[in-house]
Amino acid sequence: MKTWKLVSGILSIVLFAFVSFQSCAAGLSNTLEANGEVGGSAGIIVAIMLLAGGIVSIVTRRGSKGGNIALIVLFGIGALCGFTMAGSYADLYIWAAWCLICAITAIVSLIKLKNTDK
Repeated sequence: MKTWKLVSGILSIVLFAFVSFQSCAAGLSNTLEANGEVGGSAGIIVAIMLLAGGIVSIVTRRGSKGGNIALIVLFGIGALCGFTMAGSYADLYIWAAWCLICAITAIVSLIKLKNTDK
């Protein structure tokens, strides 16, 4: 799990830059079209969760209960916001799916950590 947390953390930080720029463009498009969608704003929330989750993932890769719980919460919020508020911003579903994968991996890591403590 150490390697996965390091790799997913680095990928999440790199994706932060890409998602934030893409979300700014989607937000600008939503504003200019005045369509009432919030996909761009949701994308910024997902991008911030990717950055925070990536940092936490790298810092806690050695395995701690609190770190895994923090990852579940951060990536879970990112996935929830992405899936529920994407609207016409279709790429946000991809970034939300990445957040969901990272959250599920943190759940698996937490369960494995509990099983090794027994």
